[in-house]
Amino acid sequence: MKILLDAMGGDKAPDANIKGAVKAINQIKAEVILIGKEEIIRKKVKEFYGKEIEEISSRLKVKNASETIEMEDQPTVAIKHKKDSSMVVGFKMLKEGEGDVFISAGNSGALLAGATLLVGRIKGIDRPALAGILPAYKSQLLLIDSGSNTNCKPINLLQFAQMSTIYLRNTFGIEHPAIGLLNIGTEETKGNELVRESYKLLKEKSEELNINFVGNVEGRDAFSGKIDAIVTDGFTGNVFLKTTEGLGKFVKKTLTESLTQNIISKICTIPCLPAINRFKKTMDYKSYGGALFLGVKKPVVKAHGSSDEILFEFTIKQAEKFVENKAVDKMIEEFENKQ
Repeated sequence: MKILLDAMGGDKAPDANIKGAVKAINQIKAEVILIGKEEIIRKKVKEFYGKEIEEISSRLKVKNASETIEMEDQPTVAIKHKKDSSMVVGFKMLKEGEGDVFISAGNSGALLAGATLLVGRIKGIDRPALAGILPAYKSQLLLIDSGSNTNCKPINLLQFAQMSTIYLRNTFGIEHPAIGLLNIGTEETKGNELVRESYKLLKEKSEELNINFVGNVEGRDAFSGKIDAIVTDGFTGNVFLKTTEGLGKFVKKTLTESLTQNIISKICTIPCLPAINRFKKTMDYKSYGGALFLGVKKPVVKAHGSSDEILFEFTIKQAEKFVENKAVDKMIEEFENKQ
């Protein structure tokens, strides 16, 4: 297996990308190919580790790409004109079978445009969507769409529910995942026109498409552990995602400050440290990796733009599992059979 990593994408590139790959390489079986300006990558590896990249691991390689798609670039224009960028080179390698999964923390719009234009959509899916994993009570929550489609139609949300069901069943072994529609209330009549019409369509088609639709879900109930996936449009989903991440950081920071406020609280904290550390780990979104771009013909993973080496490490490990579970192959097979 070959994992393609955009070494030049993200706020902390290429340092975090390289360090994350090095951290992950001995925890996975796959080969990792760092795509980007080879001279810079090799120089950084030598600077960080005092070794050539080949000396670190025979499964760590470099693919040269002379250009970089910047965050301010127009997505479609960049994909069409920066043909030797790390992102476009990565997509071409993925499409041509020179890699099994592509990871990037770069320009989100360009990543989504490239995945759709260069890799291609699965037949029958109108709009691929980002599916991010978040912590929930004694489980995890799949959020789709978490940022790729800001304007949606009811058919898109129905397809998001289909993709969620197929993905969760085949990757996590959840036979009948509970799919909820994010709304401001649980009543059928609540919400804007998109949500109301989506509710009707999901209710009408859920049995036919084998979707375990449980109705509207309010944000406060999303993490109850009773819901396996939340379906929404990309604008709302992205706000929900970033609010959740911000709240997690706030809780961790406040808890840490409270427990270390004075010598007495520090002493009292010692017996509780194992439980506190478990709680912190649960609240750490980094350990859940990136967001999967469901609906394209090959595995694509969007890492957070602010990814550090730890998040890249987890995202690389997540990507290996994504390929091992043949998530995309099963989605193509199952989704196309239902059309």
